[in-house]
Amino acid sequence: MSMRATLLTALLMMSTPLLAAHHGGDSSEAMAGHSAIEAEQPWTRATPPGAGAGGGFVTLTNHGDGDDMLIGATSPVTERVEIHIMEMDGDVMRMAPLPGGIELPAGGSVTLAPGGLHLMLMELDSPIVEGEPVPVTLEFQHAEPMEIELRVLPVGESPEGHHHESGHSHGHNHAAH
Repeated sequence: MSMRATLLTALLMMSTPLLAAHHGGDSSEAMAGHSAIEAEQPWTRATPPGAGAGGGFVTLTNHGDGDDMLIGATSPVTERVEIHIMEMDGDVMRMAPLPGGIELPAGGSVTLAPGGLHLMLMELDSPIVEGEPVPVTLEFQHAEPMEIELRVLPVGESPEGHHHESGHSHGHNHAAH
């Protein structure tokens, strides 16, 4: 092996851990083939004792060349995690499971947020506690499963620091934040 090839091999071996660790904080990335899904600002809200469910919110970006789909999720804090959507049915907002999953178009982003697409942590084993992250594994049609931690905010809070009450509208779209 030439000196140049040896040096290139050594550089590649040293840079691999750096590339794997370069996404920290509130961002996770999963690679599969030529696709790359990134999760940003994963969060949930604390739940009161006896609450049977909680919501999970995150922005997913598909940096890959091909479309993918979020098809499910699991968490050790609950028996099941469902993908849900909130939709208007006449004058009533209704929540419903979205069994087909959520499309993640190549080069696009989808935000799971209160009042729209979201994860429902069903049949909680215990309350979700402020400050105690909730582990969730996201499952995709093509990308490898991705482990994220939902940051737990106080009841009624969102990452932007706005206070929210159920059914109360501030007149702006929080999914756009």
